[in-house]
Amino acid sequence: MKIVVIGGTGLIGTQLCNNLRAKGHMALAASPRTGVDALTGEGLDHALQGADAVVDVSNSPSFEDAAVLSFFETSGRNLFAAEKHAGVRHHIALSVVGTERMLESGYFRAKMAQEKLIKDAGVPYTILRATQFFEFMGAIAYSGAEGNCVRLTSAALQPIASSDVAQTLANLVEQPPANRTLEVAGPDRQPLVEFVRAYLQHNQDAREVITDPQATYFGAPINDRSLTPDDDAIKGGMHFQTWLKNTPVQR
Repeated sequence: MKIVVIGGTGLIGTQLCNNLRAKGHMALAASPRTGVDALTGEGLDHALQGADAVVDVSNSPSFEDAAVLSFFETSGRNLFAAEKHAGVRHHIALSVVGTERMLESGYFRAKMAQEKLIKDAGVPYTILRATQFFEFMGAIAYSGAEGNCVRLTSAALQPIASSDVAQTLANLVEQPPANRTLEVAGPDRQPLVEFVRAYLQHNQDAREVITDPQATYFGAPINDRSLTPDDDAIKGGMHFQTWLKNTPVQR
């Protein structure tokens, strides 16, 4: 099959394209770097010619409320117009576990708008919601930085290796459209602050990590249910400690 991966040169997209090619598919890494821009529509019609499926793992370059909403709505409309013209039979999109529970965040409101657009577009679809990536722990630590301390929530998290997300997406490409939302998460659930504490220790970062039950998640209130999946979620195989052991120390 020919699969066009929107955002195909990013963290998930690069791994996904490699996985698809290993399975014998033709995977086109579509991004502004390769001349395909879903936000402007540039190169979309040409890229989607003969495509069996489109996998959208793109993300907004700006997380400002208005900008991120505009990104997902505009790129989504452009994508579906091109997909219908090309006769694409399956649209797969990567979203975030807990989107509907985090609507005080402009980013999550934008993801909810993206999901609604997908469901209303008329192209057979599968939405895969993933929990936070292991690779994002450094950014979470940065968000809670206060001088020589890092203050973070004790709310539960069940993060996942990006490689497990990419593999799950590759598997979905070979399945019929589910026309519903699925979830994927890592195998370990514990307080968010504990994941970050382990991450900083691995990277020999001596800052004190403070547990604050009232701390927000990038400005949005969070509890144990906010970003954790349902019991029937697909489970990735990579444990956080295993990932740490195989990840170079970040200075």
